[in-house]
Amino acid sequence: MRAKRRVGGGAVVALAACAALTGCTGAAPAPAPSTLLITTSTGGAPAGADPADWTTYHRDNARTGVAPDSGAGAGPASPRGLTIAWQAALDGAVYGQPLVVGDLLYAATEHDTVYALDPATGAVRWSRHLDTPAARSELPCGNIDPLGITSTMVYDPANQLVLALAESTGGHHTLYGLDAATGDVRLTRAAEPPQGDPVAHQQRSALTLQDGVVYIAYGGLFGDCGRYIGSVVAVPVVGDGAVTSYAVPTSREAGIWASGGGTVQNGRLLYAVGNGESTSGDYDGSDSVLALTPALELADRFAPATWAEDNARDLDLGSMTPAVVGDYVLIAGKRGTGYVLRADHLGDIDGQVAQGELCRAFGGPAVSGDTVYVPCADGTRAAQVSADGQLTVRWHAAVPANGSPVLGSGALWVPDYRAGTLYTLDPGTGAVIDQVHLGDGLPHFASPTLARGLAFVGTYDGVVAVG
Repeated sequence: MRAKRRVGGGAVVALAACAALTGCTGAAPAPAPSTLLITTSTGGAPAGADPADWTTYHRDNARTGVAPDSGAGAGPASPRGLTIAWQAALDGAVYGQPLVVGDLLYAATEHDTVYALDPATGAVRWSRHLDTPAARSELPCGNIDPLGITSTMVYDPANQLVLALAESTGGHHTLYGLDAATGDVRLTRAAEPPQGDPVAHQQRSALTLQDGVVYIAYGGLFGDCGRYIGSVVAVPVVGDGAVTSYAVPTSREAGIWASGGGTVQNGRLLYAVGNGESTSGDYDGSDSVLALTPALELADRFAPATWAEDNARDLDLGSMTPAVVGDYVLIAGKRGTGYVLRADHLGDIDGQVAQGELCRAFGGPAVSGDTVYVPCADGTRAAQVSADGQLTVRWHAAVPANGSPVLGSGALWVPDYRAGTLYTLDPGTGAVIDQVHLGDGLPHFASPTLARGLAFVGTYDGVVAVG
């Protein structure tokens, strides 16, 4: 994953004294790693029954990024007349997409703190500091300082838990489950990558929850230093079941780091894999799209014919989350080529249905019908996948909207994370509807959450709400 991620951690604006915050709590005494504390959660937490709740990255396990256009839980009433409704200064940068469940908004910071905010005002309902994040000085490379919670959390409605993966000093990776209503820690379990040096791994991809199991994907640090190997770790939320894992069969690298995490398709998990160590000879499983079973067995895969050259030139597919479009999967990476794959048979090496010039894509796409809104480095594109799998680019936005888009309120919502601007675009043409400046840059691949009449975006010092 050479030279292809987000910029450094940015400035941090600290919270006011904790005593001044309603429901603010300090760090909970951490149970020993690999200790599971929960069988049931306390009452009173939101149940997540509202279909408008935003419980995971891009709202659903298919990672469509589509919000309902009506109802109490929908996004802003209009994509026009955008203004900042409120800004919440937290204790660090928010790289993950905020979640909204019931009357609470959840955000996690690089200082290993999880917050529950009032979606209407940004007021802190509770906060929980989980651990001491890793300082840049103790990492072999990287560009986030400190390194704490980077990935998008996930909400578990069955146990009413907010689940977060925290990285901490000493190179530790721990899964926490917090009571959604109170912030009390109900689950603590070690979730280390299965191979390589733990301190060389970074957990960037969104968590995926399926059938009571959390799936956690690992890549490396910015700079591709040290011995890291792309992997997925599965942790049961309840009980003392074993932690299982899958590691890409390469000697080094092949990180799984695209911000959208695993895309669920017919029960299987689709992951994009970055460049591996091998640049000739036998294929090493890198530069690919993998389909894993819930038991983390390899069910299918795709790699372009150019995999060896892609590895050598850092032009791999690992930078974008796979998009499911009907019977097909669309993937694009850093080479700029889009590949259409059959969802039921990805095609192994060079087995795509179609391919075409698309863009250098980074982040998570949005999907509506046969159209994929692709997070391109030079501005969003709308790519159409026809019934016979052919790929057509319908439009290219004229503005540098390079973040990960979502759909709602009749518009495409996409940030320019370099400039710190949030755009609304016409989904049919890409024309700019409106824009609002959020600050001097945003965390790379930032993606809005549309709920409760507002759009929420993570920033380098907290969360901003747009209405």
